[in-house]
Amino acid sequence: MNRREFLAGMGVLSTGLALPGARRLFAEDAATSDWRTFELTTRIEVLKPAGATRVWAPGALTIKTPFQRTLWNKLQAEGGSTHTVSRKEDGLEIICATFPAGVPPVLTVISRVMTRNYSVDLTVPEHSKASRADLEYFRRATHLLPTDGIVRETSAEITKGATTDLEKARAIYEWIVENTTRNPKTRGCGLGDIRFMLETKDLSGKCADLNALFVGLARSAGLAARDVYGIRTAKSELGYKSLGASSEKVTKAQHCRAEVYLGEHGWVPVDPADVRKVMLEEPPGNRPPDDEMVKKAKQRLFGSWEMNWMAFNFAHDVALPGSSAEPLPFLMYPQAETEKARIDSLDADSFKYEIASHEITPSSS
Repeated sequence: MNRREFLAGMGVLSTGLALPGARRLFAEDAATSDWRTFELTTRIEVLKPAGATRVWAPGALTIKTPFQRTLWNKLQAEGGSTHTVSRKEDGLEIICATFPAGVPPVLTVISRVMTRNYSVDLTVPEHSKASRADLEYFRRATHLLPTDGIVRETSAEITKGATTDLEKARAIYEWIVENTTRNPKTRGCGLGDIRFMLETKDLSGKCADLNALFVGLARSAGLAARDVYGIRTAKSELGYKSLGASSEKVTKAQHCRAEVYLGEHGWVPVDPADVRKVMLEEPPGNRPPDDEMVKKAKQRLFGSWEMNWMAFNFAHDVALPGSSAEPLPFLMYPQAETEKARIDSLDADSFKYEIASHEITPSSS
């Protein structure tokens, strides 16, 4: 199968209170040997509701890609009402649930996806099919990803002398790996405020910071690039303990990746943040840049992803439907809001959610 065959099918979300089986897509391909099938179950509970309560969660990616096929999403919200809101250009599906006062706000979302390891051969040119409008969309500035000022100045310095898209992207990738650090104390996955990072010269953080820095610098260099928000679903089969889920409980396994568009190759997967994760966390820890495992990770993560991970969306500046609060930088974590205020999604005392990932045999799809 050619890696540029974008296999048809959008994720279908069944809505309601307690739903029977959802319509299945891609069943004819379920036996393909290089695809794996995962079922992700997210249970969200607001522990301190006040009046009417709203809950939101990201659905699985709705855009067709060579690395993921969304089979279906199902949801259950007993006593509440549900609907979905999509943003097509970002592959974004927002699952929305509203619970009246007195009803325990509990939302369960089950997503089934198929994934396969994704690699682009950068030595072989291949015709690209992306539209000009799509590429311009992923060159734009967003609230936390400006493309002017210090971001543009830094990008110009990094890519000085580079003449091709590939040379520019690789120069930015190398710079991210060499100049940033992973900060284990960063809350969640970080915010991705790249102007702040550059102005303060604090180039530390987690995946939503470091990979956002790659995306912003790439856009400032004229390249189309995008963050890909998702979650790890299984352990790594490539020998990296730090780059996989340690068990089927993946509540804290959210991970942001990135893609850059190169004219002769199309969308190319990259993940400089995970190179820094290997350096910091791979046993025995604090591996130097010239460590053999680090060098292999650095080479591998410019052009390929291991798909023990599923994607949610490419979205920035996400306004939650029905909320009067400010838009989110991105939607990778469940969210909730009472009649009093938005709840901190990382506050375990007010907001509880559990996410479990289970790999199933293709024949059960």
